[in-house]
Formats: sequence, structure tokens, C-alpha cells
Amino acid sequence: MKPASTLLSRRSHRAFPEITLGDAEIALRLGRVHELCGAARHTLALAVTARAGGPAIWITASDPADSLCPDAIAEWINPGDILFVKAMKRDTLLWAMEEALRDGQAPVVIADLPGPPGMVPVRRLHLAAEAGCGKGLCHPLALLLTPEDGGAPGIETRWALHAAHRHHTPLWKLDRLRARMAPPKQWVMTCTKEGLSPNDPAPDAAVETHALDATKAHDQNNQGTIHTSERMLTRA
Repeated sequence: MKPASTLLSRRSHRAFPEITLGDAEIALRLGRVHELCGAARHTLALAVTARAGGPAIWITASDPADSLCPDAIAEWINPGDILFVKAMKRDTLLWAMEEALRDGQAPVVIADLPGPPGMVPVRRLHLAAEAGCGKGLCHPLALLLTPEDGGAPGIETRWALHAAHRHHTPLWKLDRLRARMAPPKQWVMTCTKEGLSPNDPAPDAAVETHALDATKAHDQNNQGTIHTSERMLTRA
């Protein structure tokens, strides 16, 4: 029987590359599957894609309720850097994401889903992303966009973004809902020249309170709706 030290050292403990949004704690490890939820999840996906760089593959259902508006997303990333794919049904959508990840040619692969997938599809996506790291040109990042509070099992991390704009200041509340090695945490985010980043290491109390109150009001009174600024990202 092999000693415990040998068993514990079978896997490499090297640090994996990751995408961060202005804070080392807001990190999405490459080669893994992450879930983005909340009313502003499309904004968060664009912010992450902008940090990673194109090209990106964005997969949606064949008849989505909304589609991305190129004029609006141009503030985050060149629309020409995104390849839009429409799948005929949900199983095909996840299959297309799996194939794109395994190919390893696109730094970011996004699937806009009507609801969280199950454990088996998520596991297959993890394996495809890991395979893509070894055979493609990059370490692909998989982003699952799910409505409301998400809930996909087996994901690496789960993040929720909600708009909480104050007067003419664009603000969002970012929640880390789940991570394998970190507890839940909240940030107040804003737009900087580097993209979506924490508003301030020690944000003004009034701004932070407003952001949290605005999100609470959204959850209680506007369930299932999109803030006006987020609605600009999509068109019916």
C-alpha cells in the first residue's frame, strides 16, 4: 500500500490561470465551468469576456426571448469578436458548448440557458474544458447564464450581478454565491477603464447602502424583470 504522502501528491498543486475583475477574490479559473445569474448576468458575461479577450462563442436557444444588441455590447467588447450560435433545443445547446470547449480555440464559451442544467451535463462540460486546455490555443472558460438565483450543481463558482445604479453613477452589486475554496461575499462594482471593477476597497457607506437596498427592492418587487440599463443589452 502506498503511503498517504504519495496519494496526496498525485495531482499537481500548481496555480491555474484565472480571470479576475479588479480584485484577486473575484476570480474565475480557466478550464472550468462557472455560473452567472441575476438580472444583470449578461453584463457580467460581457465584462468577463472583455477581460479574457475574444473570440468568444455565445450559444443561445433558436428562439430566445431576447437577443443581444450589438450597439449596446460594443461598450464592453467588439461585437465582431463574438460568434453567435443558435441551438434548436436545450440538449443541442449544451452539446454545442461541449464541442466548443473541447476544441480549445475560443477563450470564452457562453451558454444562455432557460434554467440550470443537471450534474451530468456540467461534469461533461468540465471534462471538455479540461480537454480544450491541452489541445487548443487557450484555456477555455465556460460560462453558464441562468435566470434568477441559478442553481447548477457541480460548477466551480456561482456569481450573481444586479444593477444598483445611483443617480448618474453606474453601480452593480456582485455576489459570490458559491465557490469551492471561498465563502460567499459581496462587492459594489462600477465601470472603470479596466472594465467592471470594485467601486472602492472601502466604498462610501451611503453608496454601498443604496446599492444593497436597490437590489433588495429589485428582488422583492421586480422579480423576473431587467433594470432599464440592462434591458439596453437585449432586444426582443
